[in-house]
Amino acid sequence: MTLESLLLFCAAGLLLNLTPGPDVLYIVSNALRGGVRAGVVAALGITAGCFVHIVAATVGVSALLAASSMAFTVLKWLGAAYLVFVGIRLLLSKAPAAIQLEAAHAISTRATGLNDYKAIFLRGFWTNALNPKVALFFLAFLPQFIAPTVEHKSLAFLGLGLLFTFNGMWVNMGWGLVAAWLAARADMVQRGMHWLDRVAGTMFIGFGIKLALTDAPSPT
Repeated sequence: MTLESLLLFCAAGLLLNLTPGPDVLYIVSNALRGGVRAGVVAALGITAGCFVHIVAATVGVSALLAASSMAFTVLKWLGAAYLVFVGIRLLLSKAPAAIQLEAAHAISTRATGLNDYKAIFLRGFWTNALNPKVALFFLAFLPQFIAPTVEHKSLAFLGLGLLFTFNGMWVNMGWGLVAAWLAARADMVQRGMHWLDRVAGTMFIGFGIKLALTDAPSPT
């Protein structure tokens, strides 16, 4: 790959990671609720989920998803069900008590137990790992930057996938840091957490329904 192609690949990857979606929404909602650490842990969970798709695509599972409507449908419904489950949890969450301006920073940086971080990480992992559209994205996007003359295409695929995920990790952490910064300084954001959960929950359910209605790719 030429330097020009590599820079183009990195730029395209960063722009794609900046686009709001289920992953970004998950990171932001956790950062607003639990502060910087919760946002970073959520971002790391999302990143871990990406590794599943990278490895799967490298060994050919993504090709199977693209060729087999049954495999795509099974994973699609698992992912859709999980997104709807996360959305319902957010919709049913209890409204937080009224928060004074001077207490906003203390709330956003409150101590979070190890089990809480583990749960945040795992939910982020499954949010990404159970989305077949991510696997198909890697299958469609990465080969565009691999020359037909490359001898070891699997290694090239793996390398580009790792680079894309590494760059995306910092973007995702950035989303969490910005959200936590706002939570620590904006009383309006803190007092609006009840409605944020409702909006986020509704959007997660919408993402799940949209995923469920996605047609399997036609074999070529």
